[in-house]
Amino acid sequence: MEGGAYGAGKAGGAFDPQTFFRQPHTVLRVLSWVFSIVVFGSIVNEGYLNSPSEVEEHCIFNRNHNACNYGITVGVLAFLSCLLYLALDVYFPQISSVKDRKKAVLSDIGVSAFWAFLWFVGFCFLANQWQVSKHENNPLNEGADAARAAITFSFFSIFTWGLLTFLAFRRFRHISFQEEYNTLFPSSPAPLP
Repeated sequence: MEGGAYGAGKAGGAFDPQTFFRQPHTVLRVLSWVFSIVVFGSIVNEGYLNSPSEVEEHCIFNRNHNACNYGITVGVLAFLSCLLYLALDVYFPQISSVKDRKKAVLSDIGVSAFWAFLWFVGFCFLANQWQVSKHENNPLNEGADAARAAITFSFFSIFTWGLLTFLAFRRFRHISFQEEYNTLFPSSPAPLP
């Protein structure tokens, strides 16, 4: 790990955008960010329909407003989470404390695993509601592509967040315990013979 702790070099190095955007976790986080935009954008844009005989709009997913609300909420919060962790990834090499780096990596593991789970639930929920939808109420098939896009990119998000969890866990496992020990106990005496 080139003398660094938790997957980063020594603190205080200059920010290199080319190196940053080539890192696998950065690429996956940007992909997750784009996928979340597609999910909530497609539901917001074309996820609600109304017929000429009805005044109120209804969700394209089996008229279940909870399905649309779940997709939008998870998409928006994942979007914000991606932005937050991209900012943390930029700031991470500047963190000098090994304990703070450890906390950042542990939070990345937890948050990424949590989002992978939420996307799995979202994919199952949206796919189920789309499957049981009565499509005869929508003869022009309005919003069908948006619904399929939301389901598809929810599925893709499971893997991107799962891979982010794996990469954060791998970063956590490659801890320099000697560096952490030296930080906690700066000048330990040599053992007596």
